[in-house]
Amino acid sequence: METDWSVIFTFLPQLIEGAKTTVYITITGIVGGLLLGTLAGMMRAYGGPILNSIAFIYIEIIRGTPIVVQVMFLYFALPVLADLRIDPMSAAILAIVINAGAYIAEIVRGAFLSIGKGLSEAGLALGLPHWKVLAYIVGPLAFRRLIPPLGNQFIVSLKDTSLFIVIGVGELTRTGQEIMASNFRAVEIWTAVAIIYLVMTGTLSLILRTIEKRMRIL
Repeated sequence: METDWSVIFTFLPQLIEGAKTTVYITITGIVGGLLLGTLAGMMRAYGGPILNSIAFIYIEIIRGTPIVVQVMFLYFALPVLADLRIDPMSAAILAIVINAGAYIAEIVRGAFLSIGKGLSEAGLALGLPHWKVLAYIVGPLAFRRLIPPLGNQFIVSLKDTSLFIVIGVGELTRTGQEIMASNFRAVEIWTAVAIIYLVMTGTLSLILRTIEKRMRIL
């Protein structure tokens, strides 16, 4: 079968809709993952034995299992265990939140603990409460160091959305599969899907590099 690249333009609107779903899942999941990961990271860094242990267990369980297993657990096993059924889109977003949160937690922990203790001690010596020292002295410096590894995690999470094909979420990969199944134009369709992913990850990388440059990370 000869290739017919015009097929891409025929199905481009459908692929773009799939890409929009991918972006939606990624952004929503990453926002939730940032909140969860920041909380877990601070628990690991400053939470004391009990909170540290809770965060450690969560992080180890999530980092030790594939995201495709996690989303299938949420979608197929959770209704059996807790009589709680969630739709595929919600399961996908929740999987990104939980998965990204575990990795972001370690990024946050490492960034905060990398700041010299002298700054914290100086803030405390001035009479500032510990939370203000973290928020106004340690936090801004740690944030600069967070950007590169967070950027990598964002890109990984975006690509991980392709695995949600297993529960029928209509993201980009699923859309490409459905189109290909109807016309068997595997070369053209999967090339288009790959290019769209490259555009999305490239755009994200460009945004992150711009932020890094403005923050003047050393």
